[in-house]
Amino acid sequence: MDIVYEEAQGLVSLFTKAGENVTDRFLKQNINDCIEKFSASSYHVKEYGIPYFENGEYEGANEEVSYCTNAASSCKDTDINSKSFLVKDISIINTAGPYAGQAVALRTAGDYIACHRCSIEGYQDTLNAHFGNNQFFFDCHIYGTIDFIFGYAAVVIQNSYIHVRLPREGQKNVITADGRYQEMNNTAIVIHNCSIIPTPELKSKSHVKTYLGRPWKKLSRTIIMESYLDGFIDPQGWIEFDNQSDITALYYAEYHNYGQGSSTSGRVKWPGYHILDNPNDVQSFTVENFIKGSEWLPKLEIPYIPWLVR
Repeated sequence: MDIVYEEAQGLVSLFTKAGENVTDRFLKQNINDCIEKFSASSYHVKEYGIPYFENGEYEGANEEVSYCTNAASSCKDTDINSKSFLVKDISIINTAGPYAGQAVALRTAGDYIACHRCSIEGYQDTLNAHFGNNQFFFDCHIYGTIDFIFGYAAVVIQNSYIHVRLPREGQKNVITADGRYQEMNNTAIVIHNCSIIPTPELKSKSHVKTYLGRPWKKLSRTIIMESYLDGFIDPQGWIEFDNQSDITALYYAEYHNYGQGSSTSGRVKWPGYHILDNPNDVQSFTVENFIKGSEWLPKLEIPYIPWLVR
């Protein structure tokens, strides 16, 4: 695996590479003007540190490379805090399991962050698109149970597989939990041309309910369009976060999805929920319009669909 750190003076994490602490190797150099490369088969995050990256490229040779944590009492995450970052061809895994509660695998904070051909795996709170504009995931696999795609960023997940796992006994699954709370911010979770499917373990447990999303914050906004929804999705589709949820202020929409779970006949009747059929109603949430795709994704050589598929 090649990992490239560029302008990485903000590096504060601790890594092990076959027992070697590689952080010291970075900090002893003038890394403001250099690029450091090294190879390994895997990296593991120690319980007392998290990977933290600023401005650069982080690339693995294949899907077998992973960042792992198993600190159930103090779960750590991979943290990208950047104005420009590409993550490619790696797996980022939080192994805390379904009984650990909130356990983020990847946290993205900033603008112009892209993940290409990555697997992001966890249970509750797997992917935290924490804040920022123009975040993009393409050809990725995202695994989780509760609120496992959440945050307050403008993010598009496209051409990806969203794998819903078996939660702890007595729990229900909720795929998204958008945290938008200010009108001035044009943020949302957009899922486009993806497949939302159960893992084999969940598929065998038909009594476990799975919902598309719930409003973490008052102005929560989530759009699922032109995606495949398997039959395990609960007919009502969406659920309140708690008894304080404002179902008039949120904006949830579905547009031209397909599959057994895509029927909207039994969906919630909230004022803020919309079944859309006119393409003009969702053009503002395409990669081109919502995250300015053509301005930055070609420079990273990342494939993307600028507009609607159909």
